[in-house]
Amino acid sequence: MNTELLALVQAVADTTGAYGRFPGIGARAAVWIAAQVHLMFAAFVLGVPMFAVITELIGIVAKDEKYDKLSKEFTRLLVFAYSATALWGAVLVFFLTTLYPRFWGHMAQIFGLSMWIYVGLFFVESFTLYLYYYGWDRWRAGRAKWGHWGLGLLLNAWGTAVMFIANGWLTYMMSPPSGVTAETLPAEVGTWNAIANATWMPINIHRLIANAVFGGSIVAAYAAYRFLAARSDEERAHYDWMGYVGNFIAISTFIVLPFAGYWLGREIYEYNQQMGITMMGGFMSWLWIVQAVLIGVLFLAANYYLWIGMGRIPGAERFMPYTKWMLLLLVICWIVWATPHTMIASREELAAMGGSHHPFLNVLGVMSAKNTAVNLMILTTFLSFLMYRRANKRPTVPWARSGTIVQAGMFALAAGVVLFYGVYGYFVEAIVRIGFSVYQVAAVLACIISVTVIDIALGRRAESRGAIRWGQMPERSQYALFVLAVTFTWLMGLMGFARSGIRQHWHIWEVMRDTSVDAATPALGYAANIISICVLIFLSLVAFIFWLGGLAERVVAKPRPAAGG
Repeated sequence: MNTELLALVQAVADTTGAYGRFPGIGARAAVWIAAQVHLMFAAFVLGVPMFAVITELIGIVAKDEKYDKLSKEFTRLLVFAYSATALWGAVLVFFLTTLYPRFWGHMAQIFGLSMWIYVGLFFVESFTLYLYYYGWDRWRAGRAKWGHWGLGLLLNAWGTAVMFIANGWLTYMMSPPSGVTAETLPAEVGTWNAIANATWMPINIHRLIANAVFGGSIVAAYAAYRFLAARSDEERAHYDWMGYVGNFIAISTFIVLPFAGYWLGREIYEYNQQMGITMMGGFMSWLWIVQAVLIGVLFLAANYYLWIGMGRIPGAERFMPYTKWMLLLLVICWIVWATPHTMIASREELAAMGGSHHPFLNVLGVMSAKNTAVNLMILTTFLSFLMYRRANKRPTVPWARSGTIVQAGMFALAAGVVLFYGVYGYFVEAIVRIGFSVYQVAAVLACIISVTVIDIALGRRAESRGAIRWGQMPERSQYALFVLAVTFTWLMGLMGFARSGIRQHWHIWEVMRDTSVDAATPALGYAANIISICVLIFLSLVAFIFWLGGLAERVVAKPRPAAGG
């Protein structure tokens, strides 16, 4: 055995001994679970304050107390969730320092200053939350209400800054600056250079939108839980309305989330083509089929909830005949999106197909078909929201008919652009085809923005066809909100695995190799089991938080006994 090989064996032995052991599930699974549950709570405590500030502002401007009540109820959930976020964060740090000391030492050297800033901002954020929540009733009169709303803005600013710092750490593991090695001195890297790496800003935008989606789905699930447990019509009506608001925020932000995902994927490809190929065309390719199934469930559940909700809106019956065709389109697009390019088949089946690609399904398995399908699903879901919004309104502006025709034309034009480039993509090279997705996205976004602007103008001074009968919803509608929350949570874990798994056997891509016994990237089945455990832990704790929130509300509402009684 030559000297170089002996040195390599010794180096591997040295680094292998630098890892801790965790009984039962192993070190990697322990860190994975702690990190995922912590991130789920972090997403919740970052997403919910966005809604609280928006609904509080609506309540101040419109002078509507129900929005103020809704905003306060949002914030009540945060008080309990912050403690869980901090506890799981502490568990994660403990696991990293004891199980992966060499990796943690490198990260602490590079990001030491930002870690101190992170902790400081977390304390400031926590105290801002306490002032915001416990000062709610005291500062809601006169001009003080604007100061209170300003605290809500500060709460969002601190939370966003904390997220941006942490995103710098995780994206450094994916896309470290060129020239960095495990022996590079921190001064040579630079904290800002390490944070502002190639994938940092795409992750920031993607997570900002995803947190809004996730927070909205959890709030809607909380409203569904309270709706099913309600004992009065008034309480049921309130939580029906709250569930609608949470679902509206979740789905409206979810519609633009794939576009941020496209940007992130493009940056990964530009940083390292091998990493991009591993993500989309390697062993992880079937992960995206699972993702397609989950996102199809989200689209169907969201539209189903809206269509059921039309039953309590006077005038909505004129739109109901269209829903069956919208459902048909959603299902067809879902099937296309979930069709794999390469089939898992036996030797006999491969021989019958004439190769690894099915002669017909192969056409649906490429990105031209999938981009077309998802954009049409987004347009269909937006149309459901539009019908829901217009259901009990009768426009009175003189150009109402013309405006509606223009809106219909915009939908048709956007769908035409999506279909044209989807079909044309089969006749051009791959590099050209990739650029077509930009045109499809631009057409859909332009349609959504333009139609919304016109609809707001159409709704001014519109006559009401009747008041919405809040609370008159079948119980199965609330189960759709539970499905949305569970699916969003599971999907978040799956995408976290996709982002981390493409590093393969690297702690930090091409800088620090993972030489532990868990260095191999786990199979999709094992990953699905770990993700399911994380989802179960998180949702169990969230259910406990829901119960605490209701318990605290009953304690506050309970009348005090008279003096001397």
